[in-house]
Amino acid sequence: MRTEREQAQKSIAENRKAFHDFHILETVEAGLALLGTEVKAIREGNVNLRDSFARVEAGEVWIYNVHINPYSHRGYSQHEPTRRRKLLLHRQEIRKLIGKTVERGMTLVPTRMYFRNGHVKVAIGLAKGKKAHDKRETIKRREADRETRAAVKERRGRS
Repeated sequence: MRTEREQAQKSIAENRKAFHDFHILETVEAGLALLGTEVKAIREGNVNLRDSFARVEAGEVWIYNVHINPYSHRGYSQHEPTRRRKLLLHRQEIRKLIGKTVERGMTLVPTRMYFRNGHVKVAIGLAKGKKAHDKRETIKRREADRETRAAVKERRGRS
């Protein structure tokens, strides 16, 4: 049974590549400053988080390379698909992110975009880059899990 919080969230887009390329240590929920046509396009599901990242500049957090396709029923107004967008965070959260990104050399990566109570939210992951051997290890573990699931399923089917 789903909790009330899960029911209130409607997932829009996920950044699977982020989980492949980074170790996500911590996530922070942030609002997003958007234009009207962007929100309508997001409701249509025209969003891509691949290759996107966030940066702290002059005490504000900005998200880059989030591709939001133009709204299909737009009139004269339209938005630029990959423009930088401001993340809405509390001052304490921004200070915490500044400390961790500057001090430890971590990156801010958007992992998921979703609606919560009618507002567009982004889950920003505090991430550390994976080395090539870490990526290979992750792939091996995933394949082993897949094989064990297939073996269990096959065994259940026979009995």
